[in-house]
Amino acid sequence: MKFPSLLFWVSFSISAFSQTTEKIPVFLSGTEGHKTYRIPAIIRLPTGDLIAFCEGRVNNAGDFGDINIVMKRSVDEGRSWSSLQTVVDYESLQAGNPAPVVDVTDPSYPQGRIFLFYNTGNNHEIEVRKGNGIREVWYKTSTDGGYTWGNAINITEMVHRPKQPTVNPAYSFDEDWRSYANTPGHAVQFMKGEFKGRIYVAANHSAGNPQERSKDYQAHGFFTNDHGKTFALSENVSVPGSNEATATLLSDNKLMMSIRNQRGDIHARLIAISSNGGVHWDTTYFDMNLPDPICEGSILAIGKRKNILAFCNPADSIHRNNLTLRISFDDGKTWKKNWVIDKSETGREMNHAAYSDLVEINKKSIGIIYERNNYNEIVFVKQIWR
Repeated sequence: MKFPSLLFWVSFSISAFSQTTEKIPVFLSGTEGHKTYRIPAIIRLPTGDLIAFCEGRVNNAGDFGDINIVMKRSVDEGRSWSSLQTVVDYESLQAGNPAPVVDVTDPSYPQGRIFLFYNTGNNHEIEVRKGNGIREVWYKTSTDGGYTWGNAINITEMVHRPKQPTVNPAYSFDEDWRSYANTPGHAVQFMKGEFKGRIYVAANHSAGNPQERSKDYQAHGFFTNDHGKTFALSENVSVPGSNEATATLLSDNKLMMSIRNQRGDIHARLIAISSNGGVHWDTTYFDMNLPDPICEGSILAIGKRKNILAFCNPADSIHRNNLTLRISFDDGKTWKKNWVIDKSETGREMNHAAYSDLVEINKKSIGIIYERNNYNEIVFVKQIWR
């Protein structure tokens, strides 16, 4: 019998089982004015600075309440982080789901302009799903790398379809959308081709009364072609229960969304692909190579000449654990490299490593920011992938 070479076993071990040990704390629960921090997102500026965003939950760990959007900066590729800066404070109510992106195609801002999309809410999600409240959609921009921010712009009328709006009775729609949430994680911008400059935000909503197994949820996206002046909606992803989603670009300028399946009947990532800039969905399928425990996952196109995809999620069908980074060289058809970023000793802790986001640091390294230790901290890891 012919056995694999020692080199094979060494390389297999490095790609499949190595754990990254340097976990740099970014947001620590119980510090800097907030009981808990959740829902991380991260971007890299043209200067090389990294900016990490998350929800700062003032009084408790719940999804509703006094929740701010906060940020920190790193000028040394994630080795150290600044003190906390509050970007959005919606008084005693909820501001969350930060979805940042850097617009580098607007000639009015040759140094780039940061867009930060986010949601506000006036009731718990289950109550909004029942029609007792509303979620709104906003953005802020920064032209100085996130040191200062402009006024909040409400784009709810352009990207939401509530039948019974409680904020502005002048507009209403037939779809009866209720709950609403951006991605979580970063948004994306088309950098070439027909849709160059388009900023795209993956999102999801519920429609009508709550249904069993969360079938009232559907993923969708919204986008702007004119640097935030106007916005349009995509069609819905056709799978009931499609929920939190992250978008990325493929090598042929198609757009892919990687989606959480809230129904929980199939514990894998749901994929939707569009060939016209995220307006319509050509195909949807479950990627059974990407197990998922009903959780958020993050996806990012890296590389300059041909897109290489990076994907990160808790790669487990039951627990939010076994956070794994994967690399695909063929637009997500296969995942040739993978690294376990964080896993508990037993592998059975329910919330050991949960939501994450990805950022390209340089041509050899990816940054992963993620929730760990039962949501007690958000940490940053730098992983060399090539």
